[in-house]
Amino acid sequence: MTFLDMLGAAERQNASLLCVGLDPDPARFPARLRGDEKKIYDFCAAIVDATADLVIAFKPQIAYFAAHRAEDQLERLVAHMRRAAPQVPIILDAKRGDIGSTAGQYAIEAFERYGADAVTLSPFMGFDSVQPYLTYHGKGAFLLCRTSNPGGDDLQNQRLADVLGAPLLYEHVARLAQGPWNLNGQLGLVVGATYPAEIERVRAVAPSVPLLVPGVGAQGGDAVATVRAGWRAVEGETVAPIIVNSSRAILYASSGEDFALAARREALKTRDQLQAAKG
Repeated sequence: MTFLDMLGAAERQNASLLCVGLDPDPARFPARLRGDEKKIYDFCAAIVDATADLVIAFKPQIAYFAAHRAEDQLERLVAHMRRAAPQVPIILDAKRGDIGSTAGQYAIEAFERYGADAVTLSPFMGFDSVQPYLTYHGKGAFLLCRTSNPGGDDLQNQRLADVLGAPLLYEHVARLAQGPWNLNGQLGLVVGATYPAEIERVRAVAPSVPLLVPGVGAQGGDAVATVRAGWRAVEGETVAPIIVNSSRAILYASSGEDFALAARREALKTRDQLQAAKG
């Protein structure tokens, strides 16, 4: 199955638009695991087991593993996800962006070493920094477009020319992802939940590509506004998918021994909010 096939199947099977981001911070683990970098796999696997039937995707953030020399634990975690939730696609949040030859090595890392179904990328070095990922047919690549952090305004919200009606930079990225760069229908866009009006603008410019939407939960993004701005369906069938990510609010819903159960409760609440917003 391609990434898009898996995404659609997971949305239907789990009745979900929710993605759980796996950003393990040992300093925030429950007491018996806290501070132990060797327990990253154990913590994340427990979260996966608790939420596997509630999500459209899982999104491990590679920096949280690499910073603790836990890449081997990430490999084990991906293998565990394949066993525990084979229907759920895995998005490697790496935000890579480099010249073609180096990008090719990063693509090997994402798709061959870790076995991800999709990866996040920075598009700002141009198409030749994206193209190596597209040689992996059936895999997905999400381009940073309008991110949830305040500093995104520094570049993304700037006009390409000082002319009324000229596109903003993030709008130009959206057009490229919808059109000339999307050679095999593999591209999606990252758009932050903290900017629902701009999600709607991206959706107008890119009416069919999947949107990965971080910022719901700890960052304060509005789940209902996000769905209404970005999700599109015809006769109840999704034609413009969104993947709404929540990380810390789910991972650290409890600091006690019930952390996995608390994560499930928070994930269930968020999933149901997103589903209700679909109307």
